[in-house]
Amino acid sequence: MPVHNSAGTVGQAVRSVLAQGHQDWELLITDDGSSDSSWEVLTGFADHDPRIKPQRSEQAGGPAVARNRAISRANGSWVAFLDSDDLWLPHKLERQIAFARDTRAPLSFSSYYKVPADYTGEAADFEPDDRIIRARDHLTYRRMLDANFIGCLTAMYDRDALGTRLMPDLRKRQDYALWLSILRDGHVAHGIQEPLALYREARAGSVSGNKLSLVKYNWQLYREVEKLSLPRSVRSLATSTARSVLNGRI
Repeated sequence: MPVHNSAGTVGQAVRSVLAQGHQDWELLITDDGSSDSSWEVLTGFADHDPRIKPQRSEQAGGPAVARNRAISRANGSWVAFLDSDDLWLPHKLERQIAFARDTRAPLSFSSYYKVPADYTGEAADFEPDDRIIRARDHLTYRRMLDANFIGCLTAMYDRDALGTRLMPDLRKRQDYALWLSILRDGHVAHGIQEPLALYREARAGSVSGNKLSLVKYNWQLYREVEKLSLPRSVRSLATSTARSVLNGRI
C-alpha cells in the first residue's frame, strides 16, 4: 500500500484489510513523504496489530518506488495491491487465493465497484449496486495492449510462479507496465467476475482525475517500454483512451 497525504482515507483502507475473512496476511505500507497525519494514523494501527508494517520515506519517490519498497519486504507467496483510498470487500483475499490456486493463475484480478470520492462507509457495510467494472475472463499480452483491463486494487500475483516482480520506475502507468511485463513472458491473467473491491472515484482536480494529461504516459509506455511499432502504438492508445473515458477512469 503506497500512502501519500491520505490521512482522510487510509484508515478505511487498512480496516478493509483487517476485516478480511482470510487472516494470514501482512500489510506492507510505504508512507511516501506524507506531510499530513498519515504516518500517525498508520503507526496507530501498527501498534495494535503486528501484521501491519508501515515504513516511512522522508521524501516522496512516487507510487512505483513506494510500491516496490513494500513488495521488496514481502514474505508471503502472494502479492496483492491496495491503494490508500480504495477498499477490499471482506471476502476478497479468501476468494481470490482459492481462485488463483484452482486456475493456477500467476496473475489474477476481479471485477470491482466504483464509489464516490466522498464515500465514508466501511467496506463491510457496502450495499452492492450496479456501478461495476466487469473483469475479463482471461487476458493475454496481445489483448492487454488494447487497454489496462486490470484494476490495480484487484490484482494479485503468485511469487512462487513469477518470483518477486517489481513495477517499472515510471511516473505513471507503472501498474499497467507490470501486468504487461508478466504477460509478455507468455503468462495468462485470469479474471474473477465477482466484484471484490471498491474503487474510489477521483476527486475533482486530482492527478488521476485529469485523464487527458495521462495519455502521454500511455504513449510513453507503448513506445519506450513495450517498443511497439508506430501503428500498433496508435491503435493501443486509441482503444485505451476510449475505454478509460467510457469507464470514467484512466
